[in-house]
Amino acid sequence: MKKIVLSLMTISLLSVNFANAQDENKTEDFKKWQVRVRGVGVIPSESAKIEVIGGDVNISNTFIPELDFTYFFTRNIAAELILGTTKHDVKTAGSDISAVGGPANASVDLGSVYLLPPTLTLQYHFFPMKEKIFKPYVGAGISYTLFYNEKAGSAVKGVQYDNAFGFAAQLGFDLMLDDTFFINADVKRLFLSTDVTVDASNLAAGLSIPAEVDIDPWLLGFGVGMKF
Repeated sequence: MKKIVLSLMTISLLSVNFANAQDENKTEDFKKWQVRVRGVGVIPSESAKIEVIGGDVNISNTFIPELDFTYFFTRNIAAELILGTTKHDVKTAGSDISAVGGPANASVDLGSVYLLPPTLTLQYHFFPMKEKIFKPYVGAGISYTLFYNEKAGSAVKGVQYDNAFGFAAQLGFDLMLDDTFFINADVKRLFLSTDVTVDASNLAAGLSIPAEVDIDPWLLGFGVGMKF
């Protein structure tokens, strides 16, 4: 009986809080859209399972511009669409290519590839200060990464990457300069894996090297934004 009473009290409190939040959103005007421009450092946390030649993968860091749009359903709950593209140099590390006349511990140049990972996150924004100047938030969502403009480099004939879905986690804050403009700092982690096929038929007839690659990049961003 006590558990039932406590459950009913909890439901009642949640209902009251939700109703209050809805009333606040209806009675007080607030800007539902915001746009940001960030500079983002992209730091892969890569690993791979490479068939035939073994070894691991090395993917270069990069720095890119990024654009994002955010829509607020309430003062606290928002959805953010993140847009940006990156170019990375790729090579293997510690691969055994002695079967084709190379060393047993080699770094194989796999050229470069561009990634376009549009990412959608659902966010919760906090207001720890009465003045609502400092606004931290957390978010989680999904991404779909497109791999394009692959260049195989000098060692192999070709490299193919499979497009892939992934998950995203996000932590950041907005620091309001006035009612419209703000600065932003943001950290995201994308959990991204792809299947890669290396065409090495130039080294041995019919040689194809499959690999499972985890890219899992950190995205460290800083920028400015505007609410409207």
